[in-house]
Amino acid sequence: MNFAQLLPWAVFAGFACGAWALLTYLANRNSRADERLEELRNPLMRGKERGEDGQQSGVGNMMERAAPALSKALQPKSELEQSKLKVNLANAGFNSPHASEWYLAINFASLIGGLVAGSGLGLAYWGMTQKGLFAAVGGGGLGFYLPSLVLFILKKSRQDRIFLSLPDALDLLVVCVESGLGLDAGMRRVSEELVDTAPELCNELALCNFQLQVGRQRREVLHDLGVRSGVDDLKALAAILIQADRFGSSVAQALRVQSDTMRVKRSQLAEERAQKTAVKLIFPLVLFIFPGIFVVLVGPAAISMINNLLTVH
Repeated sequence: MNFAQLLPWAVFAGFACGAWALLTYLANRNSRADERLEELRNPLMRGKERGEDGQQSGVGNMMERAAPALSKALQPKSELEQSKLKVNLANAGFNSPHASEWYLAINFASLIGGLVAGSGLGLAYWGMTQKGLFAAVGGGGLGFYLPSLVLFILKKSRQDRIFLSLPDALDLLVVCVESGLGLDAGMRRVSEELVDTAPELCNELALCNFQLQVGRQRREVLHDLGVRSGVDDLKALAAILIQADRFGSSVAQALRVQSDTMRVKRSQLAEERAQKTAVKLIFPLVLFIFPGIFVVLVGPAAISMINNLLTVH
């Protein structure tokens, strides 16, 4: 193996070692003084010693320390973009205060990993050429947009599960309210009963109960429930409950009307998907089924015609 063949692998190894050295440097930036200051700022961290139980080690500890520095490179500039990112993460089920920081850190690490992988493959197959450069750029772009794609898929699937489980939860909530329980107690009962069948919705209701217990106003809690879930029907439900609480109208009647509306909407959505099935079946029929039927029906006749033509000539 000559020098020209070894050069791409050497460059790839250099990129990999540089990325690992950068992560190691960022992981070891916090000194003991910084840790003590963090313990003074956050009382929950007092009494925790490094290396003891409850403290991560290895790669997890390194990523935990490197997350603030990695997230600064992709930190949104305006408050509107920061708020939009937090809402998207909350819609996907990530309600932690450090969720945006971890997401940006993963996004930056994925970008670096895509660049390294694309550069290694480009240098290995095409060397220092234009195709190798395109491979590096393509790997970096794929690594940059991959976390956004995963976040969108998680967000959409979670919203669909909440939408499908909402009518059943509202029916149970109506039963609880009409039987004499208050709205807070009814939400707590629903979150306990449907935790196996609708865990996402029950987690949202449990969080609402916790916020109500610590003293937040009900209208603020309900508004945050609609924004945090990102489901339009849940936003409408929150608005109806806020109006019922403000004007003193019947909560049970509002819940029953909203439950019937959501159930009709869910049945209409099922009918719409059923009607789309015939259109979606056209492409597999034309591409896969019709050619086989055509060969079976026309094939013997075509063979007979060819044999007759050969016999005549």
